[in-house]
Amino acid sequence: MTSTLPEQHAKTPETSLQKVAILDCGAQYTKVIDRRVRELSIYSEILPLATPAKDLKSYAAIILSGGPNSVFADDAPDFDGEILHLGIPVLGICYGMQLVAHHMGGTVQPGDVKEFGETTIEITQENPLFKGLPNIQTVLMSHGDKVSQMPPDFIGIAHSGDILAAMMQPAKKIYGVQFHPEVELTEYGHAILENFLKTVAELKGDYPLESRLQETLSGLKQTVGKANVFVLVSGGVDSAVTAALLLKALEPDQVYALHIDTGFMRHEESDTVCKALQSLGLKHLQHLKSQDDFLNATTDIDGRIVGPLKTVTDPEEKRRIIGDTFFKLTQEAILSMNLDLNRTFIAQGTLRPDLIESGNAGVSQIAHKIKTHHNDVPLIQAQREKGLIIEPNRDWHKDEVRKIGAMLGLSDSVVQRQPFPGPGLAIRVLCTETPFKTDAFESLNHSIHQKAQGLGLQGNVLPVKSVGVQGDFRSYSFLAALSGNYPTDWEQLRNLAKEIPNHHPQINRVALVLNQTPSLPKLIHGITLTHLAPETLTLLRQIDFDVTETFRQAGLMSKISQLLSVLVPVSQPQTNRHSIALRAVVTSDYMTARPARLGSEIPWEILKHLTTHIIETYPIDWVMYDMTSKPPATVEWE
Repeated sequence: MTSTLPEQHAKTPETSLQKVAILDCGAQYTKVIDRRVRELSIYSEILPLATPAKDLKSYAAIILSGGPNSVFADDAPDFDGEILHLGIPVLGICYGMQLVAHHMGGTVQPGDVKEFGETTIEITQENPLFKGLPNIQTVLMSHGDKVSQMPPDFIGIAHSGDILAAMMQPAKKIYGVQFHPEVELTEYGHAILENFLKTVAELKGDYPLESRLQETLSGLKQTVGKANVFVLVSGGVDSAVTAALLLKALEPDQVYALHIDTGFMRHEESDTVCKALQSLGLKHLQHLKSQDDFLNATTDIDGRIVGPLKTVTDPEEKRRIIGDTFFKLTQEAILSMNLDLNRTFIAQGTLRPDLIESGNAGVSQIAHKIKTHHNDVPLIQAQREKGLIIEPNRDWHKDEVRKIGAMLGLSDSVVQRQPFPGPGLAIRVLCTETPFKTDAFESLNHSIHQKAQGLGLQGNVLPVKSVGVQGDFRSYSFLAALSGNYPTDWEQLRNLAKEIPNHHPQINRVALVLNQTPSLPKLIHGITLTHLAPETLTLLRQIDFDVTETFRQAGLMSKISQLLSVLVPVSQPQTNRHSIALRAVVTSDYMTARPARLGSEIPWEILKHLTTHIIETYPIDWVMYDMTSKPPATVEWE
């Protein structure tokens, strides 16, 4: 039996296609490069960095991705330097640029300042890579090292202060950029990649999304044959498109669906989800209400029994228990439907970003794990090895899945549904029993307060932590809060929010406190003991519903890619209450994201009204707005 749905990049579907090789240096954004190349209707393949030069002669262009390493480290990933002498256009991105410089006789050294986040660069030399673009532009930097001396015959073409931001060797068509053109936070990144591929490498663009859809449908037919498929459906666009693909490729009687109400769903979401799924034409749909099963669940992690979930505070352990419980209930549901486990495929809505952030070896052999996704835990991985997992969306990003859904005839209400993580509200409740502190907690708090004073604000480091991604590595670090009579100049606030993690890497997230009273103490030592419990989940669910409805009634949802609320275990001394953090991001690929702008995309008056309502209605002390981009934070807090 075939092990899984064939990867779209596993082989060239037509030998006549022009091909781009993306050599994987381990960046979290490697797949985003692939996504951007294919957005230009150009066929691309992600290959190991160590691929020999002789195996790349048939490619029309080569891109070296970024990565978390230093080129001079003993274990630094390296590539065949002969690639630079094939006469094929090469673009090195971030670590890839440093590798090019290192191989061609330049010098790479640790930077005096690490750059993580949006940075302004200046184009200092006319060149094909930046053709038709402004001389001053914003890019995403994520690096510690820098090219301090270019190789012979290379020309510097862009700078970020004293840091070399881009270089070229035009005769050999070799280019390097220290930033990430593939991500949304680089404002002209799409045009930069298009210039490299269509101007420098002279590629035509002969591989549209429609071709990839047909390949996927054909692959499903070939892999599944006459067998049955069991699909896990949350009601989000990912699983809905998975179900629609299965119904398009297979007979309806072959497709069985399960929706599990974990107790971590949003307000009335499960009932809405099931009605929408039935409208897709699914004949076999089972709806389980399983909150108690999840809250009381345990799992084995490396021989250690962890749980029950209602007592667990570690976010990775929460994800593992939820993922394993999903799988256990799935097995039971399959048996209750009289399906043969040895002959029934399990389909998931897994996207490429999910697998990248899980450090999945099928996507990247080098990329650092950012978080465990509930649908890529060891139990699911074991089923994959048996050849019983299919993931039709695994080569697509969120915006591509939406386009595929529209092609398949899904309604806008399904296709445009905002993403919701599989673990749901369970990872939007920050569970803790003790304050998170380090030896530097008080001195760090003092430093942040000094920075905040420049805008007339108070700065606090809160004794809780959230997940982030800094320099292609996962960080699990402090949250900084800014409070006081803040200015309504969004750019001033955002610049401070960007500056704090860059200068204090122990912090990966910065939030603005929206209510003026009660004021934050100058130093917050304690936390509110918090676990997953029905009453805690109900509190967050009600607030999340109020927030969503307020934004919807104000007509703001179309401007925001993902809106969420997080229950934060900090409060005034001895009140034993919580705070709430609002997170509204704008993105197309979810590998990077920026916060929605206060004042323009989210009016201040709406936030003021919403904050007052939350404070007066619920046991909440402070309402915060997350002002951090991804990176250095992730979209979710856990």
